Amino acid sequence: MAQVRKGLGKTVRAVDTPNRAALQAKYGIPSNLRSCHTALIDGMAFEGHVPIEDMRRVLSAKPRGVTGLAVGGMPLGSPGMEVAGQAPQRFEVYSVGSAGPRVYARH
Repeated sequence: MAQVRKGLGKTVRAVDTPNRAALQAKYGIPSNLRSCHTALIDGMAFEGHVPIEDMRRVLSAKPRGVTGLAVGGMPLGSPGMEVAGQAPQRFEVYSVGSAGPRVYARH
């Protein structure tokens, strides 16, 4: 069942799919960076807890060979994983696509 909401200037539709692995593979997300949620925005995939500033930057630049960004695991302090009184963990955001995973940003 899909849920539709408006936000950030985009119409957002949440869809549960039985074959997420095929979707993740289509966008070049390696198995070690796969997560429990994937966002598709303007033809790019965002896997896991990717900071919005990184999403905006890659969507604006549209680098050749990059089909999206991914954060492996659920690092403490990443978007949606903030915990009051807990210091955030350092984590890396990877670009994915035909060039293979590469570090895109460090937080």
